[in-house]
Amino acid sequence: MTTRIFSDTVCTLGEGAFWHPTRGQFFWFDILGKRLLTRVDDEEQLWTFDECVSAAGWVDHDTLIMASASALWQFDIETGTRKKLVDLEADNPVTRSNDGRADPNGGFWIGTMGYNAEPGAGAIYRFYRGELRKLFDKITISNAICFSPDGSTAYFTDTKDGRVLQQTLDAEGWPKGAPKLFLDLRGKSFGADGAVVDQDGNFWNAQWGAARVAGYYPDGQLIRTHSVPTLQASCPCFGGSDLSTLFVTTAADGLTGDAMAGKTFAIDTTVTGQPEHRVLL
Repeated sequence: MTTRIFSDTVCTLGEGAFWHPTRGQFFWFDILGKRLLTRVDDEEQLWTFDECVSAAGWVDHDTLIMASASALWQFDIETGTRKKLVDLEADNPVTRSNDGRADPNGGFWIGTMGYNAEPGAGAIYRFYRGELRKLFDKITISNAICFSPDGSTAYFTDTKDGRVLQQTLDAEGWPKGAPKLFLDLRGKSFGADGAVVDQDGNFWNAQWGAARVAGYYPDGQLIRTHSVPTLQASCPCFGGSDLSTLFVTTAADGLTGDAMAGKTFAIDTTVTGQPEHRVLL
């Protein structure tokens, strides 16, 4: 399966890979570069902000929900304007937003972390119909937020901890009971970063330091891996006309002499992803 360069633009910290299902358009972020990027046909477009931005979900054809270091925003794709929805740790200068994704019930999950990965400084929240609620705290690097197709299970990790957890959800998408272990990657030479679940419920994880995206069955058994030509794979998503293209962001931060670091890649697969879920404001 061929891995090709989708974007030559170097991101200091690429993240938030996201395919807008009604626009047929791929979006991604450079967190430390404070940029949201996209491509329409062969033309790349970007928006620059005054703070870190990291993750998005779609509200309608022209509107995103977008996470920044201080808030969740309603972002107009056509005009580039944004309107604040709710503060997100705005009174905490230590933290910023990180990984996030919409759930099948219309909620938007977003994780935070310290700018310098301060131990336990982060948390994971869910925004649902105007309410922002903290779900988990004392997280160092929030990552791998994604959901089973039927909405019954959420996945997430603290990359520093090394365990990917699965959380049972109730009918409205709120956590029910305590999370359980899904993957134990403690002691590995890489860390679990962003993740996405395909239409069959398989979990695909970008693995920071391993130059790959690894797929796992719902029972945690490895399916296969897809290589990318740089160590710091950060976030995957499925897109393209049939949702079989695996887009992967990477990061150049801390790497020198690597010409591929920070670029964004596309991999043709035989897997079909889920359409990204719509966020209900």
